[in-house]
Amino acid sequence: MSEPAVRTPSVAGSGLGLRTDTPTRRPRPTLRQMGLSPGKRTRLKRLLYDHGPGGGTLLVLPIDQGLEHGPVDFFSNPDSLDPKYQYDLARDGKFSAIALHIGLAEKYFHEYAGDVPLILKLNGKTAVPSDAQAFSGLTGSVEDAVRLGADAVGYTVYVGSPAQDRDFEQFREVRSAADRLGMPVIVWAYPRGEAIAKKGGKESLYAIDYAARVALELGADVVKVNFPVPSEKDAESPPPYNSLKLTAAQAFRKVVESAGRCLVLVSGGERIGDPELLAKVRASMDDGATGIIFGRNMWQRPREDALRMTRELHAIFREYAQPPG
Repeated sequence: MSEPAVRTPSVAGSGLGLRTDTPTRRPRPTLRQMGLSPGKRTRLKRLLYDHGPGGGTLLVLPIDQGLEHGPVDFFSNPDSLDPKYQYDLARDGKFSAIALHIGLAEKYFHEYAGDVPLILKLNGKTAVPSDAQAFSGLTGSVEDAVRLGADAVGYTVYVGSPAQDRDFEQFREVRSAADRLGMPVIVWAYPRGEAIAKKGGKESLYAIDYAARVALELGADVVKVNFPVPSEKDAESPPPYNSLKLTAAQAFRKVVESAGRCLVLVSGGERIGDPELLAKVRASMDDGATGIIFGRNMWQRPREDALRMTRELHAIFREYAQPPG
C-alpha cells in the first residue's frame, strides 16, 4: 500500500536539488515480497522493528573506517578512536545496529550483546593501494557472524573493478553460506576502477545505478549506495545516462528502482552540515530508502551533539513507519 504524500522542504545551499512540490513517497519492499527464508526474515525483522527507530526503518552506525581509511578519521574527535565510543553511541542513541569488522566484534561486542544488534562486515581493504583494481579480501565468515550473534553480514562489492570476477566468486561463497545459515546480506555496492572513472566517475548516476542493479542480481537482501552527485563528467557516461536531465530526487529514485526488492541504505560519506544531513535523509526516505548508514556524520561529533542528532533522526523516521508485511 502506498504511503501518503509528504512535502519535502527545500534547503538552501544543500546541493541536493531537493524539490519543493509534494512528491508521492515510493513504497519500500515488504519482508513478504523479498522471498526471505525464515532465518533471514526473523533477523531482518528484528533490525527493522525491534531495535532503532523501528517501523520498518534502519539507522545503522558503521565503524569500518579504521580499516578502510586508517586512524585519520578519528583525529577530529579523539574520543572516537576508542571503539567503546561508537558502541556507547549505538546503544544510547538506539541505533538499529552497529557495523564493523571481526576484531572490533570479538574484543568489544560481548559487553553490548543483546543491547546493540551487530552487522558483521566480512571483507575489507586498506586505503594504501590504488583503487584502480579495487578488491576487498575476506576478514570474517558467516559462521563467525552466527557465533557472535549477528543479525546480518556486510560485504563490499566493487562494481567495475578489473578484479570483479574474483569479487563475484568470493561473494557467491558468502551468499551461499548466508542462505544456508539464514543470515541477511547487506552489500556495500561501490563503483570503482579505471573504467568507472572514464565513464562518468564513481559518484555518477550511471555508476551508482549500475551498482544497485548488480547488488540485486548477485543476491543481496539490502544494498548500501551513495547518493548520485551530478557533475560535468556525466557527459562521459554511456547513453542514455549522458543526456538525462534529472533532479537529485529523480536520480536517487532511479537507483532505488534499479535495486528492486532489495532494501536500500544510503551512505553518509564525509561529514556534512546539519541542514544538509537532515535534507538528505528526508529526500532518501521520500524516494524509497529504508534507512541510512551514517558513520563519520555521527561519531565525529561530540557525544551530546551526536545523541541530539540521533533524536532528530528518530523523529524523522517515525514519519516513515510502516507495518510489517
